[in-house]
Amino acid sequence: MKSSNLRLTVERFCAMSLRKSTKYALLAAVASFLPVSAAFGQTANTPTPAPIGQAVLPYAEQKFQGNVGTSYKDSDPAQFPAQMKAPARAPNVLLVLLDDVGFGQFSVSGGGVPSPYMEGLAKDGLLFNRFHTTAVCSPSRAALLTGRNHHMAGTGNITEVATGYDGYTGIIPKDTATVAEILRQNGYITSWIGKNHNTPIYETSVMGPFDHWPNGLGFDYFYGFMAGDTNQMRPYLFENQTPVGTPTANDYYLSVDLADHALTWLEKTEAVQPDKPWFMYFAQAATHAPHQAPKALIDQFKGKFDEGWDAYRKETFERQKKMGIIPQNAVLTERPKSLPAWDTLSNDQKRLYERMMEVFAAYGYQVDHEVGRVLDYVAKLPDADNTMIIYIVGDNGASAEGGFDGTLNENAFFNAYLMKTDEMLAHIDEIGTEMHFNHFPAGWAHAMDTPFQWTKQVASHLGGTRNPMIVKWPARIKHGGEIRSQFSHLIDVAPTILAAAGIEEPRSVNGTAQTPMQGRSFLQVLDNPNAPEFHTMQYFELFANRGIYKDGWWAGSLAFEPWQAERGDFDPLKAKWELYNLDEDFTQANDLSAKYPEKLAQMEALWWAQASANKALPLDWRGAERFSSELTGKPNLAAGRTRYDYPVPLTGLPEASAPDLKNKSFAVTAKVQIGDNASGMIFTQGGNTGGWAFYLKDGKLVMAHNYLDVEHYAVKSDGVVGAGKHELKMQFAYDGGDKPGQGGTVKLSVDGNQVGSGKIDKTTPFKYSLSENQDIGSDTGTPVTYDYQTPFHFGGKLEDVVVDVTQ
Repeated sequence: MKSSNLRLTVERFCAMSLRKSTKYALLAAVASFLPVSAAFGQTANTPTPAPIGQAVLPYAEQKFQGNVGTSYKDSDPAQFPAQMKAPARAPNVLLVLLDDVGFGQFSVSGGGVPSPYMEGLAKDGLLFNRFHTTAVCSPSRAALLTGRNHHMAGTGNITEVATGYDGYTGIIPKDTATVAEILRQNGYITSWIGKNHNTPIYETSVMGPFDHWPNGLGFDYFYGFMAGDTNQMRPYLFENQTPVGTPTANDYYLSVDLADHALTWLEKTEAVQPDKPWFMYFAQAATHAPHQAPKALIDQFKGKFDEGWDAYRKETFERQKKMGIIPQNAVLTERPKSLPAWDTLSNDQKRLYERMMEVFAAYGYQVDHEVGRVLDYVAKLPDADNTMIIYIVGDNGASAEGGFDGTLNENAFFNAYLMKTDEMLAHIDEIGTEMHFNHFPAGWAHAMDTPFQWTKQVASHLGGTRNPMIVKWPARIKHGGEIRSQFSHLIDVAPTILAAAGIEEPRSVNGTAQTPMQGRSFLQVLDNPNAPEFHTMQYFELFANRGIYKDGWWAGSLAFEPWQAERGDFDPLKAKWELYNLDEDFTQANDLSAKYPEKLAQMEALWWAQASANKALPLDWRGAERFSSELTGKPNLAAGRTRYDYPVPLTGLPEASAPDLKNKSFAVTAKVQIGDNASGMIFTQGGNTGGWAFYLKDGKLVMAHNYLDVEHYAVKSDGVVGAGKHELKMQFAYDGGDKPGQGGTVKLSVDGNQVGSGKIDKTTPFKYSLSENQDIGSDTGTPVTYDYQTPFHFGGKLEDVVVDVTQ
């Protein structure tokens, strides 16, 4: 929005509540913010050592400066270019980030999920109780890695719903280099273990390009997955830029594997280059859906949550006060009116919801233990005292994306479908296994965010944006077990790491002038619990949910409740705003908007100024439809074609780089050579969260569709396909026209002769999965239907597969 348009916008809403003289004074104040609002954090006048390093990266290549004669005998002694060394006493840095965690979830901050390792870390270090995130995954991670606001880092929302405006591309731009890139060029060795949700979805195939993969963002080593979430027992993994594929061991769990790889990397680093400081970004997938854990752990929590979410909130609130996590005068906020009270639920609902919470608790307990194994190793290092651990307990608040009743499939929510209790009860014993992408109800998510209002996605309130952070650095922190209450934000972490390392923030990196980091170092807070607040203003925005903090005041405007999958039209200029004095009201329990209308108008105007300066405009509140590449114009490697020829088997092609089969007619034709009673996958796209599978099973030809783990359809051939060479074909005729998610008719043929047909009533409209792929010649992920088990390799010779799509 141009500043002239911004002023008109501000004038419009100011006119609703302010006298003319006040209105123009406010506009002048807003205008004064426009030129300088790119860097708005303010730092206390605490002296810190002057950083060293170079303002322009990379350093110039070293050339031999001596004399060169006709031979080595009359030349100066040879000298190799020296490796870059980090500043003396630069610390190792372990940056831990969990996923989808509520402020009142883990025991370290008063919650009901045991976290003994977090508690031990907080006892030795400091716990920040006013630390803030962006309210959702990718934006928080971009802000964390770059030290800039999430829109300035090109990541106004998760990569899957990118729209192409500068603040919403899903691409971390070159003018916001990551802290890892800066550290790497200043003598650190760097690694990223775990979740990567900061690569554009259309660049995650084996063809790249790889500029925006972890190795292109400053990390020497990467091991993990490239998606917003993944099956914890059957993830699709990468090592650097090489697909590792899907583990098949029955006792596999991702959190264990990630901890194993973190330990292996640290062991190698300490063995090969013990004098070189390291930076590890350890981003576990937990506790993001799907909630999955070993049965033995789940059984430990049987009956622990039978009293329900209202009782959980009260008990957690009292523990938080007793622990000093929240002030004694704090007030427990009310449950949103749209969420039911626990005592109004049916017995079936309670039984289902209790099981979901037991699974979730086991999942959280497991990840605490696995991160703890890494913490134990780091504590035994020779330079443990000079290792800075920053443990951020969640990239946003707990997720309410399970809807009112929870779900067997989080992806259903992203397709605007909310499951009901009676659809899930028959599968209650399967919850927590690899069979489902389950997610607990919104009532539990709200309880996890105790004592605050709302949940993930709600950037207008603390339930979506406030997470605990624990910092341990023995060389600097002399009094462990204390709490720090200065306002802080993800964008403050990168500047703090650079300050701790004694490295100057560069003005140019790899030929690109840099946008200055917008966060501020909180090193002075580590020494002094009474240090002045260093971060005095911060805006928030996510799905048009808006918030602004300034000098103890917070104004917020909720656009949509997070469990509202379908969202209609909306006018952000008419939306209601709330006002809170956080210095007196820790939990946002007392809305002061009616009492101080002029203050509210000032804060609202400030939000618009910050949104304009930080590329947060235009606002976009759409939900499920933003997942569609066709509706949003996101690039796709498969775009612009109607025929796709795959001459050889190919696995691991991301949905965003594969033919878009949703809401249209298509056909799959395969030339095969098989034996008797052949079995195996010919073509699949998606998995147990939604998608298609075309395969042979005991000689019969099958076409199956999984509608969001709600309905499973299968059309089979009338007889078996005999041994020999054949052309196998399936055709799907979509009968929904322009309406998404409708059904159609499947026809199967062998060598041009129809051998079967059938009706599919519903199809997945927007997204099959955030982490499943397209496979040809095998199914390496989760099965589309449990008629077969994965890995499901084709049992003959697959010579050619052609996909034809009718636009």
